[in-house]
Amino acid sequence: EAAMARVRADKLREARAGHDGTWIAHPGLAGIAREPFDAVMTGPNQLPVLRAEVNVTAKDLLSVPEGEITEAGLRNCIRVGVQYLEAWLRGNGCVPLYHLMEDAATAEICRAQLWQCLHHGARTSDRQPVTVERFDRLLAAELDRIHHEVGAARLTHGVFPTAARLIEQMTKSESFDEFLTLPAYELLS
Repeated sequence: EAAMARVRADKLREARAGHDGTWIAHPGLAGIAREPFDAVMTGPNQLPVLRAEVNVTAKDLLSVPEGEITEAGLRNCIRVGVQYLEAWLRGNGCVPLYHLMEDAATAEICRAQLWQCLHHGARTSDRQPVTVERFDRLLAAELDRIHHEVGAARLTHGVFPTAARLIEQMTKSESFDEFLTLPAYELLS
């Protein structure tokens, strides 16, 4: 229910900001997502809705934002990637994780960021390199955290080991795989 409340609040924010529509992670969310738009929109679009506090230039649209890589971010990518993939392998395409409704795109972003950090010599904000050894250590720690969150029975008897192995293989692979679910399809029985 907390994830649904977040979805509803997010869609209301989008409608109030002038969006004409939104994306949803699963068709079952269509009603929840549509309600705020029906309540806010008075016509077929919101073209006249402009926000005075927003001034976007061409330069803004073309500039790449700065950011930092953190260990917490790497850990989150591992946890979300493994948990989403585990649910996907069990047949769930839309999964509530940490009060957010996640889909394959989120897991793909996590997996891609892990691969890029490992294969492009990235360093975290503490100036430590992202290495295979560090990834292995973080993966083990995050699997332990998942164990505490979901319980031993589900972790060892579900498909978590399979999901974790696939995230590990795809992160360590010399070549960048096209999309997370492509090799995952081969694991479906």
